[in-house]
Amino acid sequence: MIITDTHTHLYNEAFDEDRDEVIQKAISNGITRFFIPAIDAGYTQSMLDLEKRYPENMFLMMGLHPTHVKDGYKEELKHVEHMLSQRHFYAVGEIGIDLYWDKTYIKEQRKAFKFQISLAKKYSLPIVIHCRDSFDEIFEVLEEEKSEDLFGIFHCFTGTEEQAKRALSYNMKLGIGGVVTFKNGKIDTFLNRIDLNHIVLETDSPYLAPAPYRGKRNESVYLLEVLKKLSQIYGLDEKVVADITTRNSKEVFGI
Repeated sequence: MIITDTHTHLYNEAFDEDRDEVIQKAISNGITRFFIPAIDAGYTQSMLDLEKRYPENMFLMMGLHPTHVKDGYKEELKHVEHMLSQRHFYAVGEIGIDLYWDKTYIKEQRKAFKFQISLAKKYSLPIVIHCRDSFDEIFEVLEEEKSEDLFGIFHCFTGTEEQAKRALSYNMKLGIGGVVTFKNGKIDTFLNRIDLNHIVLETDSPYLAPAPYRGKRNESVYLLEVLKKLSQIYGLDEKVVADITTRNSKEVFGI
């Protein structure tokens, strides 16, 4: 059984003390493919180091996270553009709009989102969308940018059934993680009405640990809890869910 974590920040400082142990634990449990989203230029070298250490398992993205769109965001976007021109990445991400923490830079977030979508189209790459308190704004941009070469993943999907179906209409798959195990997560109430062919698994580690680890540091091995929950929701064997969601990830990322 091959399980794919389509979104994990394994280079994050939270893993500095036991990164190899965390990765080996996941691999020994069948989680062998890790897709690594970017945050900003400050983490690029750590991402490259991670890939160098685990070349068969780590697949890097490049992008500027919306919460890191500040006054100097144009320089950050130059870094993204430069890196994409230098080597292959598997997606442009994570990108999008976040209005939960700060609405000061909403205009800049929108510009950065649109610019990075243009880069994804230029390099025929998927986008990985960060959307927090911003579904309307995200959908507005996607409506403007929609085309056959726009595709990707709605990372950490936490919206309604209607929003899920609209996201799918833009050639997106839904990244499902720990929230699906939360008692108040709500997405478990309608997810079985979304075809499993539109779903990929993720942790967003070290964030959003699933029950029964909620509140603790998340790890890729906890993806097993997400897999178990989706198996219950869809009434399918865990291996079937793992196989289908890994296949879906291959459709998005090309490997």
